[in-house]
Amino acid sequence: MPDRATPHISAASSTEASVDSLTTSWYTTEEVAQLLKRDPSTLRRWRTARPPQGPPFVQLSRRAVMYSALDLQQWLDSRRIDPAQAA
Repeated sequence: MPDRATPHISAASSTEASVDSLTTSWYTTEEVAQLLKRDPSTLRRWRTARPPQGPPFVQLSRRAVMYSALDLQQWLDSRRIDPAQAA
């Protein structure tokens, strides 16, 4: 039986990607809700809206969702309104 070809990822790029994605803090839905002073059901509603709303998230399984601190900060920054610049 022939060997199946396995995809090759260089060690450097694989290691860099792992380090980049794991060096940031990760939060659960409940933790993000607490930070944003919202009910966790609000974040669940945002995720299931079509199209999805709210901060970017990672769906680990049907029930497990995580939020990157970096993504959360970027999402908040993108929603920031400076009245001095808006005038």
